[in-house]
Amino acid sequence: MEILNLISLFSAALTLIYVILVIGFVRGWRNLQYFIPNKKSFATNVSIIVAARDEEQNIGKTINDLLAQDYPKNLTEIIIIDDHSTDSTAEIVLSYAEKNVRLIKLNEDRALNSYKKKAIQTAIGSCQGELIITTDADCRMGPKWLSTIVSFYEEKNLKMISSPVAYFQEKSFFERLQSLEFLYLIGLGASTIGNKKPSTCNGANLAYQKSTFYEVGGFQGIDDLASGDDELLLHKIAARYPDKIGFLKNSDAIVYTHAKENLSAFIQQRKRWASKSTRYKNKGIIALGVLIWVFNLSILGNFIAGLFIPHFLAVTFYQLIVKMLLETLFLWRVTGFAKRRALLVLIPVLNVLHILYIVYIGIAGNSGKYNWKGRMVR
Repeated sequence: MEILNLISLFSAALTLIYVILVIGFVRGWRNLQYFIPNKKSFATNVSIIVAARDEEQNIGKTINDLLAQDYPKNLTEIIIIDDHSTDSTAEIVLSYAEKNVRLIKLNEDRALNSYKKKAIQTAIGSCQGELIITTDADCRMGPKWLSTIVSFYEEKNLKMISSPVAYFQEKSFFERLQSLEFLYLIGLGASTIGNKKPSTCNGANLAYQKSTFYEVGGFQGIDDLASGDDELLLHKIAARYPDKIGFLKNSDAIVYTHAKENLSAFIQQRKRWASKSTRYKNKGIIALGVLIWVFNLSILGNFIAGLFIPHFLAVTFYQLIVKMLLETLFLWRVTGFAKRRALLVLIPVLNVLHILYIVYIGIAGNSGKYNWKGRMVR
């Protein structure tokens, strides 16, 4: 009986910690003011960098969106780095040469674990812009995307800007579940910036000063890891400039991309994302991740124990209810910002699946290899 009570108390303590964490996320999101641009003229030279590999189906749409920006063309540089594509990606990019879209072909003859970092670093080494903005070759954005980012940069005088990313054009129930879960991740990263403790961001919509990139050593020290061109760079810059990181809370700044079509591709993506955690130097971020993982593990453990001891099913039920209510509270504002509040009806399903996903990815993402763009990396 004492063991049952101890386990129940431990579960209650974990649940209380999770309550405090999520309330902190809610507060962090609320700390972020919705940014309204008021600039009429600009002075910042911008280099937009896109690393592309086998993106013939998407790259033309992305380039068209970049060319349609309302930001001054004389202050804009668009660089596409072709990362050893085996399709017609490079040929498509070359067709935009007369519109000042520049192609760099990555000719790396030795095997690397991080081709994307190499591609971005190569582009930065030859670009003209003061402000670097990275996005992905399968992303879409509205015409005010760039001007909104630069307005925020010039007004706030920041070293790095994390901007929102969202999924769109979902074709299945599975993809809609991903959209809701992804908004949770984006909101979580934004909230930590709102709390002045930056933890995560997304390279599909990231801006930073070229001079700051070199000042912190660029990707040096993290260039042997396939992922982390965004999050680990954020940590390096935040360590030196903790008050110079911003999240751009404006719907015009949202970049849109697609969810993964199947479970296998989703798992490979999330293993890649989770692999970055092996290089975290900030103990607070590590502790945050571990606490969330242990909380989800406790729910799963209580459910399994409940199959033999009914008492633990009740504990599982209460943990699930608390988790669902808290995450609904947090996502209410985040989905409202993204104009995707209808996705909240998926929370009961997502909550259960999310537990299994968190526990599995927490282990798999920190061990073994994964497939990315046709390459097996670690």
